Amino acid sequence: MKKILIIADGDIGEHFIRRIIATYTSENIYYVVQPKKVEYENVNSARFKFYEFDSTSFYKLANLLKMDFVQVIITMQTQIDIENTIKNIRMVKKKLPVVVLDSFDLLNEDPNVVLINANEILSSKLLDHLPNVPVIAQNIGLGEGEIMEVLVPFGSSFVYKHIGVIEQKNWKIVAIYRSKKLLLPTRRRMIHPNDLLVLVGEPSVLKSVYRSIKQELGQFPEPFGSNIYLYIDMKLDDDENIKKLVRQAVFLHQKFKHELIVRVINPNSFDTLRYIKDYLDDNVLLDISYKYSDFNELFLNDIKQYHVGLVIVSKDMFSSYDIRIRLYESRIPVLKLSDKTLKSVKDVSIILSDNRDLEKVASTIYDISEQLGYNIELYNYLNEHQENKEQVIEHFYNLSTIFSKSIKVIKEKRNPIRVLKQKDDFIHILPFTDKLVSRRIFSIFSDDSEKLYYKLDSYHQIFIPV
Repeated sequence: MKKILIIADGDIGEHFIRRIIATYTSENIYYVVQPKKVEYENVNSARFKFYEFDSTSFYKLANLLKMDFVQVIITMQTQIDIENTIKNIRMVKKKLPVVVLDSFDLLNEDPNVVLINANEILSSKLLDHLPNVPVIAQNIGLGEGEIMEVLVPFGSSFVYKHIGVIEQKNWKIVAIYRSKKLLLPTRRRMIHPNDLLVLVGEPSVLKSVYRSIKQELGQFPEPFGSNIYLYIDMKLDDDENIKKLVRQAVFLHQKFKHELIVRVINPNSFDTLRYIKDYLDDNVLLDISYKYSDFNELFLNDIKQYHVGLVIVSKDMFSSYDIRIRLYESRIPVLKLSDKTLKSVKDVSIILSDNRDLEKVASTIYDISEQLGYNIELYNYLNEHQENKEQVIEHFYNLSTIFSKSIKVIKEKRNPIRVLKQKDDFIHILPFTDKLVSRRIFSIFSDDSEKLYYKLDSYHQIFIPV
């Protein structure tokens, strides 16, 4: 049986004792010291012993401390009473654990005294009721923010995503509350608007996750990264194409309103370098590697250093098998630019396939189309199996309601690739899967539109990792 000493006065002390009476464990005996007698209801006299005296009196308190207490809890109204009570306890018991409700920002050098800051607790509780502020568990774990709950808003990039497609590194979704019911997370469980997620992980990581969940349209390339990155190899692209790449990248930089980094390797034309420097404004970072470099040498370092969320390359660079593998391994969206101008683009065109990978990147597609001011077109090839396609179309319709952005579903009996070749004003978006990594020669006889992405090589294409 553990003996616990409670020294209390005032309203908070009385409320605390009532809570203990209602919730106490049968394994403890509570010795309660108060300056004035207070009547409590439903008290178990075998578990509670009440004393009426001033705890600042060393003589009276010393007699009580002759018993073997495992802990002392102090909640008193004045700072001088708390300090003198602790001093009296230490004259008798040097290492007895003491917990103090501190409303006065007390100074403490005693390792066996724990100060619970009342002002911090109250302000934290009020903070929990503010909108768009994460609720952090205070009395579980370390209480430092490693357990957090987040309400998923309409328009979040997490809405209608399966938990299995969300990368959870150094954090986890451990519970979902929907309509006041607990749902245990599985890979196939889908997140809905107004779901309350319970997250566990590194506090610094959870802060970033919280911001990602709360973000609505207009955040791309988040959550993949913060910045746009144009990679130019002057050995691979001719001067005129490089100038076009720079102009297109600046156009996107102005649309997305994220920082632009231009990486140039293997410079071989001072005139072209001068054009790049003159065209870029002071807000764009130009990083030139004057010594011989290959893609693998700089790319991964740049991705980490510049926190890249969108990589821009030329179609010649993307056609390289080795470079395409590195781009795929980076798990970052890639924009492959063609010779056409982005300013004339009006539509985002998507070819539906038999799998449901498009469902995993749908919210990102909406974000891109919203920021660039493009319409969304879904091309459904009717000669293929329709079950998975219908589910993807339904998913896009759900998102169109949430984001208030209409979509157009085009049913085609002809191969959509042939149909799109007759258009000029679109950008093709598709999931960046391992299908795109294989050498093109192996897909010559394939009827998979994703494997045949290069048939639309003369158009802009965005590849989004799933």
